[in-house]
Amino acid sequence: MPYLSDSSRAALERVRTGDAENETDALERLRDIRSLLEELQKDPATLAAVREAIGNGIGWEAIAEAACLKPAAAKWRWQGTDADIAERHEAGRKRAARPSNVPTDLPGLSVGEAAARFGVSSQAIYLRITRGQLRAETVELADGRSYKRVFPDDSPAS
Repeated sequence: MPYLSDSSRAALERVRTGDAENETDALERLRDIRSLLEELQKDPATLAAVREAIGNGIGWEAIAEAACLKPAAAKWRWQGTDADIAERHEAGRKRAARPSNVPTDLPGLSVGEAAARFGVSSQAIYLRITRGQLRAETVELADGRSYKRVFPDDSPAS
């Protein structure tokens, strides 16, 4: 496949010449296959084919179908200039690199944790907060996310 990059051709060759009969190499085969997929995703030939298709008047729906994607995903990957694409992909990598959505170092308990501690539902915890039986605060993070936190040790007895 002369249109593929050297790294894609090398990954393809590793898959092609792998030992399919040797069960001990199953993990190595899996690594080779994943490596090939990753190389093909970033291969310049992929973007060149998309741009050629767009230049020939082919729509995003057909391009997405050929790539086994939804049109929005195809546009996200390949629409715009090289700089636009690189910027979107870098932002996506940063989002993916974030740790858990919910920080683990927040004060107090989450509503769910408080409910488990008291053996009641989350709704019961909210009711106790409304009635003043439990102290709770909304903690807002620098990125704008906010979390309701319950402080059962600081609350009047219920």
